[in-house]
Amino acid sequence: MPKTKTLFFCQNCGHESAKWMGKCPSCNQWNTFVEEVVKKEPAGKIGWRSSDNSIRQSKPTPLQEVEAGNETRLITPDAELNRVLGGGIVPGSLILIGGEPGIGKSTLMLQLALQLYQLNVLYVSGEESEQQIKMRADRLVLKSNTPPSPLEGGVREVSGVNIYTETNTQNIFLAIRESKPDVVIVDSIQTLYSDLLDSTAGSIGQVRQCAGELMKFAKETNTPVFLVGHITKDGMLAGPKVLEHMVDTVLQFEGDQHLAYRILRTTKNRFGSTSEIGIYEMQGSGLREVSNPSEILISQKDAPLSGATIGATIEGNRPLLIEIQSLVSPASYGTPQRTPTGFDHKRLNMLLAVLEKRCGFRMGTQDVFVNMAGGIKVEDPAIDLAVCVSIVSSFEELPVSEKTCFAAEVGLGGELRAVNRIDQRIAEAEKLGFTKIYISKYNQKTVDNKSVKIDVRSFGKLTEVFQDLFD
Repeated sequence: MPKTKTLFFCQNCGHESAKWMGKCPSCNQWNTFVEEVVKKEPAGKIGWRSSDNSIRQSKPTPLQEVEAGNETRLITPDAELNRVLGGGIVPGSLILIGGEPGIGKSTLMLQLALQLYQLNVLYVSGEESEQQIKMRADRLVLKSNTPPSPLEGGVREVSGVNIYTETNTQNIFLAIRESKPDVVIVDSIQTLYSDLLDSTAGSIGQVRQCAGELMKFAKETNTPVFLVGHITKDGMLAGPKVLEHMVDTVLQFEGDQHLAYRILRTTKNRFGSTSEIGIYEMQGSGLREVSNPSEILISQKDAPLSGATIGATIEGNRPLLIEIQSLVSPASYGTPQRTPTGFDHKRLNMLLAVLEKRCGFRMGTQDVFVNMAGGIKVEDPAIDLAVCVSIVSSFEELPVSEKTCFAAEVGLGGELRAVNRIDQRIAEAEKLGFTKIYISKYNQKTVDNKSVKIDVRSFGKLTEVFQDLFD
């Protein structure tokens, strides 16, 4: 009887060790090693192999002999997904998408599979049955260029989509050899298990092993593979950290389940920018792409309200105009509250200190609530001016014109600092019908006043903006 082989894996980073250790030498975390049973199988029976009889032979290639060329990308009907992927799906890429439970990861992937009706797509599900996938597919409304092809009972193939409910990687690769798909979608990687390990599905070793087998398949066959991943209670992708290093692209699907809008954010991309976002609206018929997010981030009001201003921010290469709402009221208790939503708490405290020290507004006895409309999180310092004006507007009960927006960073001395890509911010404000924008005077030299129709006002200090606005 063969001896059972066990190894120890770090639950935080996936580091492998032959013996238990109190401190992981890779991530320096304590008490993270767990024991897992490893069962070695014959070399040709496990995982993906391009040939059942031999291993692909290769040799090193000198760099000067490698031919450089433009990588052909698969352009999907989903413009927002193309944006976050850097222009489309790269053949042979391994893409990991994570998000909160119920945020819409499976809906996004099934919607993508149905949109790629001209290709042979294999949708592997380890969480749902074929009937559950059928119910979701029936609710989705595809684009007008997609022929209607609803799922019928007992039929697995729909407009080029093959549904396969399986969790064993060996059976999945057998199905891949039979169907020869152009795109593979796996929902989710935590439900798969390999016969190479005796541990349960979702463990550190299983996640790493299954991802490694799928990566080998993607690279050898030049087939793009999408992996849906779970996240932990801390918001991190579940499994070893090496999983994020293995894949080519990591996408994070964010949003509040109680709000309609979702943000698809790129956190890693070997083939494009890592700061792009795509915005969707969750509807009963599926996810709708939002081509102009500034319109949804600015609420419609019958009359100007105090405490509401518009800030010009940049997410990736996309300029956005977002509404900042503030409420300032006398503190009912001894310690005033500072409650930001979608904005950094420490930066709010800094801006309040600047308003009190440099501008003379007594904020020490006031409760201050700041909200980014639309439920998104903003880290761009260019909205500092809009936040300060919003707070003062609520404090003094002086409304700001809804056709005015702001784009400047506020320093500790109360000065207005220049921000990047000011031309894109001004162009976005002009496109949406704004008549006035306040910027730093240090940005003025890069602005062509003759080519813009909007009134660009530049100042050097925060007090000068207040005098021009409220006097």
